[in-house]
Formats: sequence, C-alpha cells, structure tokens
Amino acid sequence: MRFLSMIRIDETTGQQPSERLMTDMMALIGEMSAAGILLDTAGLLPTAQGARVRSRFGEIRITDGPFTEAKEVIGGYAILRADSLDDAIAHTRRFLDIHGDEWDIECEVRPIEEPPADALIAR
Repeated sequence: MRFLSMIRIDETTGQQPSERLMTDMMALIGEMSAAGILLDTAGLLPTAQGARVRSRFGEIRITDGPFTEAKEVIGGYAILRADSLDDAIAHTRRFLDIHGDEWDIECEVRPIEEPPADALIAR
C-alpha cells in the first residue's frame, strides 16, 4: 500500500539544508528508490510563491501566499510503498534521522486511499 509522508517545517526560520544533508539525502533517496520503497519525493517552494484555493459552500476564494497565519507549512513530501503504517513510519524516520539535531521538523504519515481493484480493470 502507498503512504504520503508530509514534511512540516517552520519556513520563517530561513534554514537551508547543508551540503552534508543534501549528500546524505540523495544517497537515501537513491537507496529507497532502487528498493521500490520511495515512489516520489520533492521539496516545495515557499508559500510566498503559492496560493490557497478554498471553496466555502460554493464560493471560491483565492489567497496568495505567504500565509501569515500558518507558522508550520508542508515543506515537502514523500510517497512511500510499505506493508503497514508502522513500516511507513520506520521509512519516514530514516528521512528525519539524517537531519541530525540541527532541524525542528515533523512528518505526518497517512495511507493513500487506493481505488478498488475492479475499478482499475474498468479503465
């Protein structure tokens, strides 16, 4: 089954990854991709370069970033293949472990709802 690991950061810190972190991250991404665990991953650009689109009872509202009311934002994501939530958490821990003690980040790990098998055949 697939899981989405959403990486939450405080983008107001302006903290950037070190060269060591980037090297370690690329090695981990390569290893997990080759093993079929990591299906996709990417960092997200700052909220200042994005927008929120909200539908509230049929009224669409667009808010340009940055979003001052949100301290923690999704800074990146990983889509993982794992047998269970516990396995997905273990894989997510590997991402967090290589950040060391210099970062204050959090990941939310959630299963991705899969379509029923017969829905895939109908296509």
